[in-house]
Amino acid sequence: MTATDRAEGAFRPRVTATDRAEALGPADFAILAVKSYSLVDIAPIVRRCAQQGTTVVPLLNGVETAQRLEQLDVPPVAVIGGLTTVSAVRIAPGVVERRSAFQVVVVGELDGRTSDRVDRIAGAFRDAGADARASDRIEVAWQKFVFLAGVAAACGLARSPIGPLRAAPLGRHLLQRAIEEVVAVARARGIALPDGEVARVMGVIDGLPPGMKPSFLVDLEAGGPTELEILSGAVSRFAEEAGISTPIHDTAAAALAQIN
Repeated sequence: MTATDRAEGAFRPRVTATDRAEALGPADFAILAVKSYSLVDIAPIVRRCAQQGTTVVPLLNGVETAQRLEQLDVPPVAVIGGLTTVSAVRIAPGVVERRSAFQVVVVGELDGRTSDRVDRIAGAFRDAGADARASDRIEVAWQKFVFLAGVAAACGLARSPIGPLRAAPLGRHLLQRAIEEVVAVARARGIALPDGEVARVMGVIDGLPPGMKPSFLVDLEAGGPTELEILSGAVSRFAEEAGISTPIHDTAAAALAQIN
């Protein structure tokens, strides 16, 4: 495996790989970092790790991963909450390119309490060079979801990286409306997002490199499976349950599902 970084160049991390689940022994924790559409396929291996006493740290997009793992018979006690903020793309078999200066990891118990295992896991990520911390706030996962689902819907519908979209008055309006809809859904579900959350996310968007593409758009352009169902699809489902309107995400969920 080769990892590349536009600032630091290429390096080869030491990785031991196997395609045999029975070869995996107990570990302190296992990072689950697949696309959401691959979760069902990887679930038997995740179950095996959990049953051996390994803590599962899911770093998937979306806000339903813990529930999906439980439905796939992964013991809930083995799972903690996790999220990462990084832009990375597999540019060739065995070659991954990091395209962002940031590499943030946040972990926490799903019930919001503090624990030694969460502190140890956050420390391990910091030792590896990530900007990592433990959190007792479930809103953190939703704050990432607000940003990711909003940007994915807008960039996906426009087939555009972030720069040209935010520079056009109607494009910026599309971005803001997509963000506003996810914030409204979060609050309808009892998530205590801070006041001014829409403005905060728009500020983050304004600070992104003009050529940045959300991973959803990268997948869409590649013609393969996408995470539409756990992004705009989830926003649309949550909105229907709450009885509120989300026309941008409804449109994205309907229109972009027809691409692949």
